Amino acid sequence: MSALQHRPSTIERLTSKLGDQLLSLHERQAFGVFTWIGERMGIKSSQVRISFIYLSFITFGSPIFLYLVAAFVLRHKEYFKPVKRVGTIWELSD
Repeated sequence: MSALQHRPSTIERLTSKLGDQLLSLHERQAFGVFTWIGERMGIKSSQVRISFIYLSFITFGSPIFLYLVAAFVLRHKEYFKPVKRVGTIWELSD
């Protein structure tokens, strides 16, 4: 093995694996609220995140409640979709 080749040590492999797991955990727990808002408004999700951070500092963290409500709605959005109505009984008799 030459001096230029580097084999990662056990600690480097474990920290890399742990870092990947933490990133995966963060991506699963982030709910996708900022991405959804960015797509709906046609702006980058990073700009939405930055705006949220600034707004949270200015308003002492009150947008966090709005974020949690949006996360709940996005998580259960199939229950919030309008129900397609078939019609009334009078329309069925025709």
